[in-house]
Amino acid sequence: MAGTSAPEGRRRLTRGWPGLCLVVALVVLAIGVVLSTGVGGERVSQSISNVGLCLGAITAALACLLRARSYRGRARWGWALIGLGVLAWGLGQGAWVYLESYRGDEVPFPSQADIGYMGMVVFTPAGLLVLPSQAQALANRARSVLDGLMVATSLVLIAWILIITPMLNAGHDSMLALPISLAYPLGDVVIVTIVIYMTALQRQQGRDFGRLALVGAGVVAFAISDIGYAYLNLIGIYQSGGVTDIGWFAGFSLILLAARKPADAATDTSGSDAEAVEGAQIGVLLPYVAVLAALAITVVWFARTGQSNAFVAYTRSALILLMVGRQLLTLLENRSLTRNLEGRVADRTAELSASEQRFHALVQHSTDVVTVVSPESEVLYQSESLQRVFGASPQRLTGRRLTDMLTPAAAATLAEALRSLGGRPYATTSIELTLHRGDGGYRQAEITITNLLGDPSVGGLVLNTRDISERKLLQEQLVHEAYHDGLTQLANRALFREQVSEALDARAEGEDVTVLFLDLDGFKEVNDSLGHLAGDQLLVRVADRLRAAVRADDIVARFGGDEFAVLIAAPLGAPDAEQVAQRIVDSLHDPFRIDTREMHVQASIGLAAGALLADALLNGQGEAGADQLMRNADLAMYRAKEAGGSGWASYHPQMLAGLVERLELEADLRLALERGELELYYQPSIDLADNRVSGFEALVRWQHPTRGMISPLDFIPIAEATGLIVPLGHWVLTEACRQAVAWGVREQDLRMAVNVSVRQFDRIDLAAVVAEVLAETGMPADKLCLEMTESVLMTDTEENLEQLVRLKALGVSLAIDDFGTGYSSLAYLRRFPVDTLKIDRSFVERIGAQTDDAALARTIVQLGQSLNMSTVAEGVEEYGQLAALRAMGCRFAQGFYFSPPVPAAVAGRLLHDGSATPAAV
Repeated sequence: MAGTSAPEGRRRLTRGWPGLCLVVALVVLAIGVVLSTGVGGERVSQSISNVGLCLGAITAALACLLRARSYRGRARWGWALIGLGVLAWGLGQGAWVYLESYRGDEVPFPSQADIGYMGMVVFTPAGLLVLPSQAQALANRARSVLDGLMVATSLVLIAWILIITPMLNAGHDSMLALPISLAYPLGDVVIVTIVIYMTALQRQQGRDFGRLALVGAGVVAFAISDIGYAYLNLIGIYQSGGVTDIGWFAGFSLILLAARKPADAATDTSGSDAEAVEGAQIGVLLPYVAVLAALAITVVWFARTGQSNAFVAYTRSALILLMVGRQLLTLLENRSLTRNLEGRVADRTAELSASEQRFHALVQHSTDVVTVVSPESEVLYQSESLQRVFGASPQRLTGRRLTDMLTPAAAATLAEALRSLGGRPYATTSIELTLHRGDGGYRQAEITITNLLGDPSVGGLVLNTRDISERKLLQEQLVHEAYHDGLTQLANRALFREQVSEALDARAEGEDVTVLFLDLDGFKEVNDSLGHLAGDQLLVRVADRLRAAVRADDIVARFGGDEFAVLIAAPLGAPDAEQVAQRIVDSLHDPFRIDTREMHVQASIGLAAGALLADALLNGQGEAGADQLMRNADLAMYRAKEAGGSGWASYHPQMLAGLVERLELEADLRLALERGELELYYQPSIDLADNRVSGFEALVRWQHPTRGMISPLDFIPIAEATGLIVPLGHWVLTEACRQAVAWGVREQDLRMAVNVSVRQFDRIDLAAVVAEVLAETGMPADKLCLEMTESVLMTDTEENLEQLVRLKALGVSLAIDDFGTGYSSLAYLRRFPVDTLKIDRSFVERIGAQTDDAALARTIVQLGQSLNMSTVAEGVEEYGQLAALRAMGCRFAQGFYFSPPVPAAVAGRLLHDGSATPAAV
């Protein structure tokens, strides 16, 4: 099947091999019974023999050709030639069947069928010779040729005596009969010789010889039938369907099995040593066995016949010469082998001597000190490297007990290690000891002890001692760096967390553990204005003041940046932590002098006591308790910072509840857009000149499924802090533009205002996003107004100026929201392409009184007029404010006096009915 892997195909052949052997054996047995007993008569036996031999030969030939397809190179050609030889025999058998069965003639000898039969004599030996064998040296090849000649000559001699001589004596009818008759047994002799020789060779190499053995057995069966066929033909009594034909059936069957035999997995690698030795013995003895068999047959032949034959004499002489030549070749090989062996022994001896000298030099000059001691620690050998590494003389140690020269603690450790290895040959252990140096100092040493008491070349316990003082020092430095801040050398977060965990676990009844979390107020300004070098110097000075302000047992740490922490252990309910916190605040009041400058920083401190932790975090779970305690102190620090800084605040569980609520609100906000919980409300802007609706400001509202309507003051800061304001702002812009188009903004003098966050300005693709929304919704650019706070003008001014220029290029108008509450200057207003100023509601709500806020509102209106900008007053709630704004010259206004923010449907009615303009009444 196409796609079947080679291992799977091999397993399938292996499973089918026993069944194939059984089927072939039953078929041969059945044919043998029929041909030997003549069941059914002469005609039936003849037909079965003729057709069966023809089919058997063709089947075996196809099997050999299929086997050839699975190989490459010489193996493919070898099996292909064997298959062609068998196929030629099958074609000859087909010619025999045609002559005998269809034409009804008596088949002469020789006949056309013998042409096919002779093909097997030609192709099969060629195929066997083509099969690959392992490459051999010239001497081995010569010996192999002699072995083959000895086997072939012996078999020819045996065939001459047992087969050819009787055939010559039988006579013949034609000139071709005798050569063809002789060709069959002689060809079989050649094939058998090749098979026997190659089988022995592969056996000698430890390789699989099963297929060749089957081929050889098949050829032997062929030879028996060929001899009978030739002899019976010469005397003129051969008839097909007789017992002689059984050998051919058996031969084809064995060749078929050889071709179909699966490869043994074990034969893919070299055989075992025992198999190789056994194969070598067979390979050496095989030629002599053949010669002895030939000589024994000649002796028996002479004894029975008393005849003398020149061919037999010459053949025996040839065998003797071949044996003499083989022995001479063997003698030459043995002499060469002896010289080679002597050379190898000399080389090996020199190599061992050099290795011994090299080992001695390595031991003497090694950085390790090698010592051999008895089980009682008596020094049996000491390397010279002791002088170089530890400054002591090796002669001073030899013959003395090593434990007598160590400190009591080191001696006890060494003695225990030696005892532990006493009954364990070749066991190893390692210990670390503090050893004396010759100059009176001490060094850290690592000693590896190996039990070689059972090794006759050592006979002791081997100590490999290495000076690890520098490594230990480096390890201590690495550990210190891993657990301490590199700038201030205070404990870092990892070490502080471990110490808090240990303090919680070790806390006794009536004691408490408190964590102080500090964040410096004003440090960022120092870094931004004076640089990081000045900031680092300031942090070092702050660390020094913290060490001076805390108690001796308190632990101070720096977490990174301007964050510090203090761990305080005190009796439960004692004010120690609060006192330390106040001392820290007081210590930071005085300015820090860095170079020629005085710097002022304060600290916001959060306190969290372990007594407020849940019991589950205090019972064997110090790590979880440490994390909770540090988090609580962090929350308290933010409370202190919200209170104005330069002070401290203690943790209260309500802080955690507020944090959890904020986190839950943040998680819900992430899903609000997907769930459709957000909605836009619209507050109209009124043109004070004609009291008509001039536009709307889109304001987002959140209808929470369980909390109800959530104020923008609660979720907009969360969106700003988490970055959710970017997708939220995109949604607001899209919905507001879509609603404006639905109201027919193209046909009306109406504008839609949308707030843009500072976080949105941080994205360089803001203008592209706005252009995309305008194109998607069909909103005219001149009908859209983008509102921003003054912080946009004050941060990243150059980048934001580029953003505003790109937005202005789209055709949209720009407005500054809550103007007057920030710190924007007139220079910024002149540089930025702003169209509208929106007066903050804090100025509008007191506009009726003679206050600074009213004057500031008037100034903003006048500023807008001078810069050719429109002004919009926010938060108008009463008629007096409206009248005052008209008198100032303010053009637009919005507020609850006209309409609160309302849903889109209500805003649409306001737009068409004009109900948002009470001043028109």
